Amino acid sequence: MLNEIGESKRQNPVAASQVVRDGAFIEEMLAQLDSLDVPFSGEECMGRYLDLHRVYNKYVNSEFGCRLDYDDYLAKFPAVDDDILSSRMKCKKEYQEYIAEILEYLVSFVERAHPLMFLDRVFKDLETEFEEEWAEKNNRGKKRPRVEITESWDSFEIEQYDTVEGLMEVGPEKLKEVLDTLGLKSGGTVQQKAERVLLAKNTALDKMSRKHFRKEKDVKRVKETALMEAKVKKLCELLKETLDRTIEHVKIRQTMTRNEVNDYIAEHENSGPNDVDDDEKDDVDVYNPLKLPLGFDGRPIPYWLYKLHGLGQKFDCEICGNYTYSGRREFEMHFKEWRHQHGMQCLGIPNTKSFHEITSIEAARKLWEEIEVRRKSRTWQPDLYEEFEDADGNIYDKKTYTDLSRQGLI
Repeated sequence: MLNEIGESKRQNPVAASQVVRDGAFIEEMLAQLDSLDVPFSGEECMGRYLDLHRVYNKYVNSEFGCRLDYDDYLAKFPAVDDDILSSRMKCKKEYQEYIAEILEYLVSFVERAHPLMFLDRVFKDLETEFEEEWAEKNNRGKKRPRVEITESWDSFEIEQYDTVEGLMEVGPEKLKEVLDTLGLKSGGTVQQKAERVLLAKNTALDKMSRKHFRKEKDVKRVKETALMEAKVKKLCELLKETLDRTIEHVKIRQTMTRNEVNDYIAEHENSGPNDVDDDEKDDVDVYNPLKLPLGFDGRPIPYWLYKLHGLGQKFDCEICGNYTYSGRREFEMHFKEWRHQHGMQCLGIPNTKSFHEITSIEAARKLWEEIEVRRKSRTWQPDLYEEFEDADGNIYDKKTYTDLSRQGLI
């Protein structure tokens, strides 16, 4: 060891003193460290937010996805336990590629934004736990003597079907879903699928022939997908604060103009993922001389948005207890809300469409009286509309005929 140190000093005689004494050399090294640029996209804002637009576009355009806005997608992300995702959908290659792309991005983001978060250790513990749960699940499936109704086919009451013909009426899609859940082959005709389901009902899975089960590569694909889903959920737990911050960031930007968005990005482009804003450090009153409503970030909303929605207009409703509504839209919506409905109920008046735009108690009662009068005028009144004929062929209404009969004039 000492010989190696001595040989190193003979080969580099100035290396030791260069680090200590040469200030220019130290400055050069610091400059190199400062020049290390970690690549973040503009949407990620130096690691403060997630950029999930790519996987979002893949989700909404896929067979297993659905149409929804970006902020709604973030709210349910990663949605690997979504009810609309059946086991048949998760077996497809398209879904596996989607989960793999999410996992790849989240791992990349953690490595760039949180380099001290050792994912190797996290994934090692996760994989060990996953293997134990997977083995336990398979053993539990092999030991069960009969098919049990699982969460993926709650609506399928298998106990009420005892014949192949009865199972065929269920339909090929439902039978395929059941077979996928049990790990059996799901191809063939409807009759073949029904025969497999009936066989699984009456036979323990460990006693069934291997020809009825899916190929090993299909089982391997399902296991790989499940492991990737577990990793994605674990990463989402670790990045929960970042994901919540991203959702709030997206909602804020939806209310801004283009110039305001550019200013907002410029304000946050140099801040890191763990930086705290000044207004979060100091509890200082926000300057709001126009008394504008506050937005998602606790700041006053833009003045153009305030004017666009007409929030400067005030509407009082006597039926709601003289409650004041800001803006025409809020005023129109309040007629269907609980406060106005309760006020109308106290007045004994039904809250129908005829009473929209009515805010005065006196006006509402007057209109209700007019409606009652019109309603009664359209109803059948025997004293006015029922007709009687005497022996001479004269026609009388009921009241007149009754009076003349009592007087003996008819």
